[in-house]
Amino acid sequence: IVIEDLAVTNMVRNRKLAKAISDCGWGVFRRMLNYKTARYGRRLIVVDRWLPSSKTCSACGHLLARLPLGIRTWQCPSCGTRHDWDVNAAKNILAAGLAVSACGSDVRHSGSTRVQSPVKQEPRPVKVGIPRLL
Repeated sequence: IVIEDLAVTNMVRNRKLAKAISDCGWGVFRRMLNYKTARYGRRLIVVDRWLPSSKTCSACGHLLARLPLGIRTWQCPSCGTRHDWDVNAAKNILAAGLAVSACGSDVRHSGSTRVQSPVKQEPRPVKVGIPRLL
């Protein structure tokens, strides 16, 4: 399962969206995903919040210099593909997570000059279970 690391505390500073964001319970949802993936032997991959998932074309990899919040759909100037903001971001987040699970944590966008990994670097949780009696 691949999710994006969101700065919820920064997002609730927006007065218009603060109540809606607070009511979503994203922190609780993430904690639930974390313990359920550990319980069932799966892996939760958290993609870094600075990955330009919305501004990168999921078809050809073209990176837009700027994409204002008011624009919900856009057309790639390189390949002409029309994108919905959220669907395109979801495809890019999934692709980054799959690349990390296949190749390791040092995978990054080819056009990026940053050397930062797309995955948030957190220690893996220790599995705690019921001890077996011998």
